[in-house]
Amino acid sequence: MNLDKAWLGRDDSALINVGEQHRLLPAVAEAFNAMQQHAREAGQDMQIVSSYRNFDRQLSIWNRKWRGELPLYSHQGEQLDAASLSDQEKVYAILIWSALPGGSRHHWGTDLDVYDKATVDACGGQFDLVDAEYRSGGPCYALAQWMDKHLADFGFSRPFLQDNGGVATELWHLTHNSSAAAFEARRNQQALYECLSNAPMEGKSTVLAMLDELFNRFVLNQGVQQR
Repeated sequence: MNLDKAWLGRDDSALINVGEQHRLLPAVAEAFNAMQQHAREAGQDMQIVSSYRNFDRQLSIWNRKWRGELPLYSHQGEQLDAASLSDQEKVYAILIWSALPGGSRHHWGTDLDVYDKATVDACGGQFDLVDAEYRSGGPCYALAQWMDKHLADFGFSRPFLQDNGGVATELWHLTHNSSAAAFEARRNQQALYECLSNAPMEGKSTVLAMLDELFNRFVLNQGVQQR
């Protein structure tokens, strides 16, 4: 695996299949399987919603949101009127809930989104992967509470546990800490700039002009910097 390509979502050679639809690094898959079994014994049906996504898949999500084919939401989860937003406002709105292509933790095979499938199915199967579903009264609330207590036991944490003005809170997003460390250390703005410059990306000129801010605020998730 070439880390310089892998952190950008351009090399998946080290990943293995997990079930029929998902891929992770072997160490992450092993840790997740152990955690999943422990959760099952506690009555939680922890299943993966999303795991590895390559650069092209992330680019497709970005372009569809830019074109208005997918909805945009505020930090509070309220749908926005995309037509009323400036190009800069649209960039911010997309990045609240979706990463820049090349800047997503889902590129690494170390991160995954989870939910309680059995409870969701028992509630009719409607599931949108939104914050309210992991809060009191939501179908994944018990799972969220279980994870509060047990994620660290298996080497996982939530990289988006707190909304500090960058990426919104995602109680469902888990990272395998030791496996992600090498990718975190590899991230650099110049490589991302070059990657995006050569991509068929909607709104590219706006993104590249804003990249100094976007890299720190959303890719590194340092949020709004105090001045």
